[in-house]
Amino acid sequence: MARSGVQYEDVQRAIDDLLARGEAPSVQKVREVLGTGSFTTISDHLREWRTRREENRDAPPPRGMPAALQELAEELWKKAQESANETLAHYREEADRRVEEAGTRVAGARRQAEDAEQRESALAAHLATTEQRLEERSTALARAEAQREQLDEKSHRLETRHAELEGLLARIRGEMTQQVREHQQAVDALETRQRERLTREEQRHESAEARLMGLLDEARQERLTGEKAAAEREKQLGVRLERLEQQLMDVRGKLAEEEKHHRETDWAHRQARTLADTRLHEQALLQARIDEQKRLLEEQARRLRDLEQQLHRCLWQTPPAPEGEEEDAENDEGPAAAEPSENT
Repeated sequence: MARSGVQYEDVQRAIDDLLARGEAPSVQKVREVLGTGSFTTISDHLREWRTRREENRDAPPPRGMPAALQELAEELWKKAQESANETLAHYREEADRRVEEAGTRVAGARRQAEDAEQRESALAAHLATTEQRLEERSTALARAEAQREQLDEKSHRLETRHAELEGLLARIRGEMTQQVREHQQAVDALETRQRERLTREEQRHESAEARLMGLLDEARQERLTGEKAAAEREKQLGVRLERLEQQLMDVRGKLAEEEKHHRETDWAHRQARTLADTRLHEQALLQARIDEQKRLLEEQARRLRDLEQQLHRCLWQTPPAPEGEEEDAENDEGPAAAEPSENT
């Protein structure tokens, strides 16, 4: 659908101008004549113009003129139509070829544009990366400069300290030399005193060695005496150990007998306890039976007292009756009076 801007009438006028100049209409030429408009809009209007021309091509010339003129007009119309068809076919082929070429160029241009956009995006990304790396390197360079200044200042301080330490080292070396000289003198004097003391110690050692040999002889004699006494004690201990082992065996035998007796006593005790528990259980059962019998006896005694009270009320609270009725009453009370004796 054509967009607003370039109208169909504008395109038609441009096509008429081109046909008047003897040129075949095309999208490029129509746009050159108009000086504006998009190729898509012009192409749509040009396609519509061709469609309308095809629809009106076979329309007959107007009637109402002489026959000779009519035939001439028809002949001219046919020739013009044939010429127009040939020209149109040529122009159409040329237009199709140019359209194809234009389409090819447009596709190439689009590809180039896409390539350019991709290159532009890549370049933009590369530029952003480069700028970021440049900023990072600038920051790193600034840090390096600051570190270099700090290192220079530290190096200056170290050089000053080195000079101070060199002077201190020279002074210490002089003092060390003096101390070494004094130490060597002291060592020489000490060696002299050590040699003198070693000589005295050697003399004392010779005398101590003689005393030590005597002490060793005494110790050897004491060791022999101790070995003999130890052998005697070992013999006595062996005899005592044998007696203890015999006593231990006797004690073990007695202990085994005691354990056996204890097991037998324990078994008898358990049997007695079991028997006692059984007797207690039987006693409890008997006590329960006795309690039940007592309860029954108490219940019967209570019932007997109730019957006696009822009998007493019947004997003392019954009104007097005729002789026949008294006999009947005696007959009636007979069984009632007998019931307590039966229950007792």
